[in-house]
Amino acid sequence: MRMRPVGRHALLLDCDDPGQVEQWRAELWRRRAVGELSAAEIVPAAGTVLLDGVPDPESTAARITGWTPEPVTTTATVATVDVPTVYDGEDLPLVADHWRLTVPQVVQRLESTEFRVAFCGFAPGFGYLTGLPPQYAVPRLPTPRPRVPAGSVALAGPYAGIYPTASPGGWLLVGRTTLTLFDVAADPPATLTPGTRVRLVTG
Repeated sequence: MRMRPVGRHALLLDCDDPGQVEQWRAELWRRRAVGELSAAEIVPAAGTVLLDGVPDPESTAARITGWTPEPVTTTATVATVDVPTVYDGEDLPLVADHWRLTVPQVVQRLESTEFRVAFCGFAPGFGYLTGLPPQYAVPRLPTPRPRVPAGSVALAGPYAGIYPTASPGGWLLVGRTTLTLFDVAADPPATLTPGTRVRLVTG
């Protein structure tokens, strides 16, 4: 892990891989919760963790350098969200061809995968879900659809994701859910936050 200042009150941690991102995300959230770290925002991404709103970046960086992140928790203490899913996505046959499986076997693979929200982005409430082995990465559509319905469950690259609202998109659609993923009146507004475990279940 490498660290560098960003502006006057932010630090950016460059991590070696997504696993290290999750380790540092969890460690920094834990340290902030017990009062050992002051940062307004801790935002994980694919290969980095951004700390924004840091009062004293220089001394904070020195303290972080002396910390060793704990292993990622895999116990039931981590929040889990079950996503009831109807598997009727129009790209299921494409995914089946790519994985050299039947459509029912694709569904079985998705339901047996323990996903975790690695980071959020693209749209409010959209979580990038990791958990599929790298060899199961799938391509995006060569031309994005102009409108993907809200609740669409989709795959792209090594990630799974669920569209919180209707939007353009080039991910492969495998199903849909009626689960609300973003409600500005809720606390927190997003159902899926970094670190949350996610299970796709038939429903």
